[in-house]
Amino acid sequence: MSDLDLDDLRDELADFAQPEKKIGRSPRDERVIAGFEEIQRFTDEHGRAPQHGEDRDIFERLYAVRLDRLRASADCRSLLAPLDRQGLLTGAEDAAPAPTEELDTDALMAELAGAAGDVGITDLRHVRSAAEKRAAEEIANREKCEDYEEFKPIIENAKAELKQGIRSTRVIDNSENSLTEIRPGAFFIVGGQFAYVASESEAFTTEYQRTDRRVRVIYDNATEATVLARSFQKSLYRDTTARRVSDPSAGPLFAGENDEGDLASGTIYVLRSKSDHPLVAANRDVLHKIGVTGGDVGRRVANAKLDPTFLMADVEIVATYTLYNINRVKLENLIHRIFAPAQLDIEIKDRFGNPVVPREWFLVPRFVVDDAVERIKDGTITGYTYDPSAARLVRTGEL
Repeated sequence: MSDLDLDDLRDELADFAQPEKKIGRSPRDERVIAGFEEIQRFTDEHGRAPQHGEDRDIFERLYAVRLDRLRASADCRSLLAPLDRQGLLTGAEDAAPAPTEELDTDALMAELAGAAGDVGITDLRHVRSAAEKRAAEEIANREKCEDYEEFKPIIENAKAELKQGIRSTRVIDNSENSLTEIRPGAFFIVGGQFAYVASESEAFTTEYQRTDRRVRVIYDNATEATVLARSFQKSLYRDTTARRVSDPSAGPLFAGENDEGDLASGTIYVLRSKSDHPLVAANRDVLHKIGVTGGDVGRRVANAKLDPTFLMADVEIVATYTLYNINRVKLENLIHRIFAPAQLDIEIKDRFGNPVVPREWFLVPRFVVDDAVERIKDGTITGYTYDPSAARLVRTGEL
């Protein structure tokens, strides 16, 4: 038997060899594995799996959320099982999801939203624009406000008062004290939107021994969110353009008696229409025009039947209240804000046939107007609004 040239033999055998089968992974699988390896590196460095909690570093909390999602996905567990040298996926079927209370969604979702491709697990972004953060928070925390029409007049009136100078804005106080300002009836501007705190839950103590509560926040784009007050507070801190909208300040609105040297500044008047319009006739006993004038009320209403403001009909003067040393415009705007939920929706034609929508008529019983004047006297009126269903004044936020 002749000696074989090894090179020739190798070439002959190569013709019969099976090609090596290459195992490829999809881009999605590569991202999942890369994300899991980051969790493994954290576990190696700290000797434990990443955990949830407000006292944890933001990236540890991000890894903890990612690990929860990996454990919850059967496909991910199957893919990662051969790599799980630390037993991070063990017991995934029985693992309970992290309590919502432990996750600061305002902070985490700003980092996580849109970060994981198809499954929301990988591709963390550590630096995101303000616009991206607002979009992430909108998706994560807000939903359509089904009863927005009940809050729209309150929000629109607050906007009008801001323009008229009855309210003002101020920079958010970055301290624990600012948490007390997040209360029912408060307004904020955050992310370029008006935000109204409609209600709050009972206060409770978290597992980290911090007092917190949930607040329902209504936004002027007809969305809402029910979030922890501290989470909302943090969203205000992060938005450098956020502002607190002040409560309406009326100052010394009304003086029951004029002291020597006081000047008569005007009169609150309450009128009842004599119009035969069906809507007016059906509600005549509770339909009142409430306004403020610096002149004589009698002369003000002398030509009521020619003025669309007075529904093109004569009126009856029901009550008047004299004011001293007062800004009449601010007071009238305040009164109209309070009774806005009961504003009459009516359109009439002026004497030239043009449509007019009067804005100073309200479906409010006379005794409620008297109550409002008393609260103007004692300076508490700014904390109230009118509840049509109960036919009484209620504290802002109780509606």
